[in-house]
Amino acid sequence: MQTIQQRFKVEYNYAVYFTQDLFNTNNPILKDFFQEYTEQGFQRKALVIVDEGFEQFHTELGARIKAYFETSVSHIQLAPEIITVPGGEACKNNPALFERLVEAVDHFGIDRHSFVIGIGGGAVLDLVGYAAAVSHRGIKLIRIPTTVLAQNDSGVGVKNSINFRGKKNFLGTFAPPVAVFNDLTYLRTLDDRDWRGGIAEAIKVALIKDVTFFEWIEEHATALANRDEDAMAYLIHRCAEMHTDHIAGGDPFEFGSSRPLDFGHWAAHKLEYLTGFQVRHGEAVAIGIALDCVYAAKIGKLPENDLLRIIDVLNKLGFELYHPKLSENDKVNLRNGLQEFREHLGGRLTIMLLEKIGLGVEVHELDADVIAQSVDYLESSKILHA
Repeated sequence: MQTIQQRFKVEYNYAVYFTQDLFNTNNPILKDFFQEYTEQGFQRKALVIVDEGFEQFHTELGARIKAYFETSVSHIQLAPEIITVPGGEACKNNPALFERLVEAVDHFGIDRHSFVIGIGGGAVLDLVGYAAAVSHRGIKLIRIPTTVLAQNDSGVGVKNSINFRGKKNFLGTFAPPVAVFNDLTYLRTLDDRDWRGGIAEAIKVALIKDVTFFEWIEEHATALANRDEDAMAYLIHRCAEMHTDHIAGGDPFEFGSSRPLDFGHWAAHKLEYLTGFQVRHGEAVAIGIALDCVYAAKIGKLPENDLLRIIDVLNKLGFELYHPKLSENDKVNLRNGLQEFREHLGGRLTIMLLEKIGLGVEVHELDADVIAQSVDYLESSKILHA
């Protein structure tokens, strides 16, 4: 019996650019990026897909994109139609939208050496990235995130997905973008919920990795809640930096079961579904973080004072930390999220809990009774906070 053993490595390299007014013809960042790629002989086509909700606040966007390509990157053939898709998690639940994007790729002749450019929030970027990754086995993806959550977390990572069979991110790929462009001016039209929601991911990464960053968020919580742009610019940059550093230094394609960046997410993903996505992802993550921190305190891992600091920061930022769906059906519906998370990890449950602010530890089981007690704690805290 003879065996052929195959082994090779593929290097990924992409930049996250921070800028303002990206499609201003005086801004060279995008032009310089395309110049670098066209020098390497890639085909000069691009298909732009925009979050419909974002476009409603930026009605001139389509004209500005076309003008930019005509004047600054005329060597790139822009598809004549800029595709719009509904924003929010609902876009990942609609298979017809995925089909529409694949049809556009085919219709406009967007091949593997062309570019798909996604502009929007995290859900739209997930959908666009999935369509790009599976069309022709992979089209070069450029992400232009337009929310805090996408600019500091999901938009700078390597995952793309849609929801399927009632399960979040059931279909997806690990397919890094070729570039990410964070335009901070796009955050000005966010409503307060989406401004606040993305901060939850920064709190998440600070709690498990960097006590100094958490202390900075603690100190600037009021400024962040009041939409201070300088504070938000720092938060996004630092969070994105920590996110990309983790990907590069860990398990970027998640072959193992260790997923520290999913701290607080097992409950968050389930809560999104239980509320029909009325609770947005960042809001659900804030609740999931609070729930897991209460759990850690109840089993003696997390000091009580650390728990109180975490809850206080989340409250100052304006997060609601309890939703009635957590308690529905005697909390069985919520706990079912653990089994779904276990399946998502390949059968071995791995949950990140805190030992102290800035230090996480992995556990492989959670006690159902303590989960229920933690939910009750959050409900009581909501009454007291009100």
